[in-house]
Amino acid sequence: MTGLAQMLEDPRQAGVYFVLDEDIALLDIACGGAGLHTLRIDLQGCDGKEALLQRLAERLATPAGQGRNWDALSDQLRDLSWWPASGYALLLPHASALRDADATSFETLLDILDEASVDWQARDIPFWAFLALPDRELADEPEPPAR
Repeated sequence: MTGLAQMLEDPRQAGVYFVLDEDIALLDIACGGAGLHTLRIDLQGCDGKEALLQRLAERLATPAGQGRNWDALSDQLRDLSWWPASGYALLLPHASALRDADATSFETLLDILDEASVDWQARDIPFWAFLALPDRELADEPEPPAR
């Protein structure tokens, strides 16, 4: 696990990754071991943009008065000043629920997560997003957005 923790501390390797549902528990432990502020946001039952933005706002504990739209989410994920940390990891189990219910919102989320990771990387801070899919679906999932 030491090698994994070292990798997680490296902002150059951080980004948006698809993982298996069963990998989330190990990643949670490894991210904590790497000193990352880690947040698990279960996407089970997220059937579209509104449900997703609500779930993210609740779990991210965004400051009061901030909007609930794509632009606000992008700004929030590139700020996180209310969570001072040496790095960040979002663990998103059951990502297939959103993808299957609203492919457009799923793709928009991937883009926003990728933009946030690139922004944090420029500040030399790791920002990871792990979206968990069932193993039978992982092989068919396209790669996250290219940087």
